[in-house]
Amino acid sequence: MKVIKTIHPNHVAPPKNFCRLPNGYGVVKIGVSGAADTTYSGLDAFEKAKQVGHEIALQGGIIVTGATTGFPMYAAMGAKDECGFSIGFSPAATEHEHLEVYKLPLDYMDVVVYTGFGYSGRDLLFVRSCDAMVIGPGRVGTLNEFAVSFEDRRPIGVLEGSWQTDEFLRKVIDAAHRPAEGIIFDSDPKALVERLIEMVGKIKEKDLAFNNHDGWSATGKNAETIL
Repeated sequence: MKVIKTIHPNHVAPPKNFCRLPNGYGVVKIGVSGAADTTYSGLDAFEKAKQVGHEIALQGGIIVTGATTGFPMYAAMGAKDECGFSIGFSPAATEHEHLEVYKLPLDYMDVVVYTGFGYSGRDLLFVRSCDAMVIGPGRVGTLNEFAVSFEDRRPIGVLEGSWQTDEFLRKVIDAAHRPAEGIIFDSDPKALVERLIEMVGKIKEKDLAFNNHDGWSATGKNAETIL
């Protein structure tokens, strides 16, 4: 018997609105990181994820995920419910590998970037393609994405909930003994997304140059490149 999949009309509708960056170039891209397996995340994880996706779309952002299951997939679903635009960064090199080897979905994504770099390499490209990150409940993969975001000084919104990830990340931040003014905590997805978009806007309005925080670059140590 052939199974016919019912598709929500909003999931295939054109995006409703985009939040343009202050310099007029590009759209605010909000990454969502969280557990692909939400077994240990608590009963409210799926609903919180969808609310995050809803807010990213409603506030004109593009949602970016690791093209995986669990918390990120439900966030992408929430964004598509509101006619949002969704990008996924896959650890696989091809669509076939994505589906058959990694057993990952294509649902709720408008564009999939096949990195071919596995999970850890995917995480780096994923985070660096985002203007800000939302960190939900998660484990080692989520911690890796948080660490890259923290090291690159991306605006980070840590979503509080019934899980323990937010409590653990507070300890990590305290132990790092580094500036963390770009990291916010909130249990309200709407407020969290609003604050992140505001932070991205202020950064883009203020910075006339891109500061390379790596130790060395093609132009010299900790150099600034005028854009």
